[in-house]
Amino acid sequence: QVQVVESGGGLVQAGGSLRLPCAASRRNFRIDVLAWYRQAPGKQREVVATISFGGISNYTDSAKGRFTISRDNAKHTVYLQMNSLKPEDTAVYYCNLQALFGKDSGDYWGQGTQVTVSS
Repeated sequence: QVQVVESGGGLVQAGGSLRLPCAASRRNFRIDVLAWYRQAPGKQREVVATISFGGISNYTDSAKGRFTISRDNAKHTVYLQMNSLKPEDTAVYYCNLQALFGKDSGDYWGQGTQVTVSS
């Protein structure tokens, strides 16, 4: 079983920054894709950013230029650096890990961490 643990959420003023780390409880398997999603009240969960095993990243349009996703493969950790935060970034942020091959293949989710941006 793989546990996914996020941290780093909190309350920040508009224009501020937060860094969200996320780590897997085990390191003895390959994680192919790491991603951050978010879900605002009354809205569907949406992908914010993804990063492949080789380090190729993609962002939703609203995150481009403000957010940076990075990963440490040795530590099975992914980070989301969020700068120039806006009130519309307020949401619960979820970390997602995807292992595509092997006995540990699957889709793993964290419990979510609240990010609140005040105006």
